[in-house]
Amino acid sequence: MIKFQPIRPMLWTNELQETIAFYVNVLGFTCGEYNEDWGWAALHKDEAEIMLAKPNEHSSFEKPLFTGSFYFNVDAVDELWNTIKDKCKICYEIENFEWGMREFAVYDNNGYLLQFGQEINE
Repeated sequence: MIKFQPIRPMLWTNELQETIAFYVNVLGFTCGEYNEDWGWAALHKDEAEIMLAKPNEHSSFEKPLFTGSFYFNVDAVDELWNTIKDKCKICYEIENFEWGMREFAVYDNNGYLLQFGQEINE
């Protein structure tokens, strides 16, 4: 039987160093691997992994064109909100939603939408 592993998104950016700094300094990720020649990095935080890459000659890229969001389930969403709310552009502030999640959303330095949520235990 085929087993899927956790997804590892690859985000394209022309601003590789700035993007590494955002995820490390704002969100607390660690840059586990970096290859300047490839224009590539792998960032880790707990069980989450994000890869970053400069676009190559095989791709047409001007700015992020991703039409969705990256959703992170976290276990202390209020603490995360209080830590990062003044360090990035906010899409929507923290609130409880009818589907049983407490969440908020911000944009990274490239404009990618990042959502963070925690199940409401009532």
